[in-house]
Amino acid sequence: MEFQENPLVGRILALDVGKKRIGLALSDPMGITAQGLPTLYRTTIREDLAALDELVRSREVKLLLVGHPLNMSGTEGRQAVYTKEFAERLRERTDVGIRYWDERLTSVEAGRVLRSSGISIEKRAKAVDQLSAVLLLESFLDFGRGGAAEQVQSDEIQGDGHQGDEVPRD
Repeated sequence: MEFQENPLVGRILALDVGKKRIGLALSDPMGITAQGLPTLYRTTIREDLAALDELVRSREVKLLLVGHPLNMSGTEGRQAVYTKEFAERLRERTDVGIRYWDERLTSVEAGRVLRSSGISIEKRAKAVDQLSAVLLLESFLDFGRGGAAEQVQSDEIQGDGHQGDEVPRD
């Protein structure tokens, strides 16, 4: 099996954005592995952005991978709109590019994995956001290595009508 290096050199921070919590996962600098980080319990948008900005700077993050919560039909609902608005504010604050990634079923898969692990319901509730972010990041890293060719990207449509994947930095 031949290893194909990830063309994105630098750490990627994955975010599973929810109204109460943000699940977080971080890649290694080579973009090979995904490690879960402590879940961010939301307070105010200002404090959330400040905490994430500090994390981005301290870990030298080069890309923000944001879970795109599409409906099962592929359409955007309220949570997708909210997530994009939050991600844009984070991009402005950090000056780091954003890539949206289809997160359909990551929470379902995380719940399944945690249920099968036999841990208590209370511990599962605390771990689901982090594991969802890890699964999101692993999916993205696998796709970059050609291992998940079936993954459907849910990237932002650019103003020229073409589908793009990254929101460029200013």
